[in-house]
Amino acid sequence: MSENPQERTFAMLCHILAFAGLVFPLGNILGPLVMWLVKKEGMPLVDDQGKESLNFQISVTIYGAACALLSFVVIGIPLAIALGVFWLAAIITGAVKASNGQRFRYPLTIRFVH
Repeated sequence: MSENPQERTFAMLCHILAFAGLVFPLGNILGPLVMWLVKKEGMPLVDDQGKESLNFQISVTIYGAACALLSFVVIGIPLAIALGVFWLAAIITGAVKASNGQRFRYPLTIRFVH
């Protein structure tokens, strides 16, 4: 648990910047990636939560691509809706935990970045 308010704010931003994906393609990956690369040195919570957010966003992008392919057989549409709700709830939960200085682990995440 981090006591540094600046570190907690940057860790929270690692999660919140995933909403950039609503504005431009792959922004959900680029937002957390940039924040993590810029602030990871000297801030262990930001390093941890930046990697966690990045891994989750890459995983969700892969799951979204699978939903798009499955939409041709109709099952992908409800799966995509469920994925969107899960994505939103997980990001909000991660941001709240990080703002409290706690480390958060997203469920269903493939660990690409260690």
